[in-house]
Amino acid sequence: MTVTRSLQVIDDHPESVLKVAFATSDREFVDQHFGSATAFAVYGINPDDTWLLQVAEFGELEQDGNEDKLKEKLALLKDCVAVYCRACGASAVRQLIEMGVQPVKIHEGARIDELLESLQKEVLLGPSGWLAKAMRSKTLNAPSRFDDMEAEGWNE
Repeated sequence: MTVTRSLQVIDDHPESVLKVAFATSDREFVDQHFGSATAFAVYGINPDDTWLLQVAEFGELEQDGNEDKLKEKLALLKDCVAVYCRACGASAVRQLIEMGVQPVKIHEGARIDELLESLQKEVLLGPSGWLAKAMRSKTLNAPSRFDDMEAEGWNE
């Protein structure tokens, strides 16, 4: 299984960026299972902006347990901190986590633009959970709530 079509956007944004992928057939909604996804849209996120980096399309795939079809998808996501999808098999979850990519299961009808907006707000306000860990590993210089409190000079 190979990429059938790919669009790569020339990126002139700063290096301090988180890359997030979405399993999508229409680049508007997260509507695909990871293993049988026909396409992924990869976005860059920093505290100031979100932008499309890449779209990769694959042929039609079955949810058949064939591990070989995951290799190219995993390679595509190697620099991402997360992949949003409708579902993800146990083997794919294990491989993604080993790569440092957080699989995120999303409800039906989830809009990519709303998910990007939510992620950007979390980056600005001080992330928690998997996003905080990803930001530490990617050394994205985003303000945190604790940095803000320290700057205010608060006392106990």
